[in-house]
Amino acid sequence: MVVGAGCLVFRIHDCHSLKAKRSVVKAIVARIRNNFNASVAEVADNDVYQRATIGVCMVGSDRRLINTKLDKLFNFAEALGLAEIIDTDLEIISL
Repeated sequence: MVVGAGCLVFRIHDCHSLKAKRSVVKAIVARIRNNFNASVAEVADNDVYQRATIGVCMVGSDRRLINTKLDKLFNFAEALGLAEIIDTDLEIISL
């Protein structure tokens, strides 16, 4: 079994309230969930207006496949254009 976990840190421009941030984060999370079979959630920076940290996780049997899917997921999140990605982290664990 292979577990791929990643973290995306976004900068949300022109965001001056938690309500505005929540709408952007919910849109990003929903679109990633709809296009990829992945677990997605906001995992940090909950009280910071212009910054969001979203965690993603995938499980499978092939290391290369999980790596490819997570790379495509990261590219998809960047191509959405809802927020700027300022940092990414990816870890793949074989169990």
